[in-house]
Amino acid sequence: MKDEFDTIPLWTVRAVEDLGPEYAVPAACRGSGSPQAQAWLAERLGLTERSLLIDVGAGMGGAAELAAHRSGAEVVLVEPMLGACRAARQLFDRPTVAAAGEALPFADGAFDAAWSLGVLCTSTDQFAMLRELRRIVRPSGAIGLLVYIKTVDQLPRQPEGNDFPTRQGLERLVSGAGMRIVDRAELTDFDSPPDWWQRRVAAVDDLLRDRHHHDPRWQNAANQEAIITELLDDELVVGTMMILAPVNE
Repeated sequence: MKDEFDTIPLWTVRAVEDLGPEYAVPAACRGSGSPQAQAWLAERLGLTERSLLIDVGAGMGGAAELAAHRSGAEVVLVEPMLGACRAARQLFDRPTVAAAGEALPFADGAFDAAWSLGVLCTSTDQFAMLRELRRIVRPSGAIGLLVYIKTVDQLPRQPEGNDFPTRQGLERLVSGAGMRIVDRAELTDFDSPPDWWQRRVAAVDDLLRDRHHHDPRWQNAANQEAIITELLDDELVVGTMMILAPVNE
């Protein structure tokens, strides 16, 4: 996963610099759902200009940037991969912390809301990550998740570094972490990104391929993306979104 989340982000920054700043957000939202799905999460979290949102596993920071533009919320990015952290700072200049979601360096109740988009399945300890999300959000706050879950017990191909929970397994993790589900939706409930968004993503992808297709790091990342795309197309893995609230202990 180092190639996908450490090297590719830095290459993406250079592509955006050449193509133009309007390409930054679409390029930096990879793996975090469509803009419409992100808007659903932001609305359900109740984000306003007075909110402080933490994005755990923020990648290059595109989704958080979009949430900040829409709601006026302040955002803090947390990402374990240094390449992605550097890319996020260069693209959006938001506060960015290099840390793992299982051990967040923040005080209890430090944030009004949290979200984590397409990240839980990459965690080495999914229960610990959910407990940390609960800990850093104030008692009246909420947590948004986009989680890729498997619909079969055994996948035909397993992407490196991913451990997709089942729907029932995810619900058990949420309950065990001291939270309850207050709203949910499926990624397929939302329209595909608009044409202009898809064109910008494709332009960045094309430029990365043209520049780096001979590099084994690009090849490895492309192979991982192809595996996940195939699983999604076959509905063996699906994206589910949840709004969680802490359960008072």
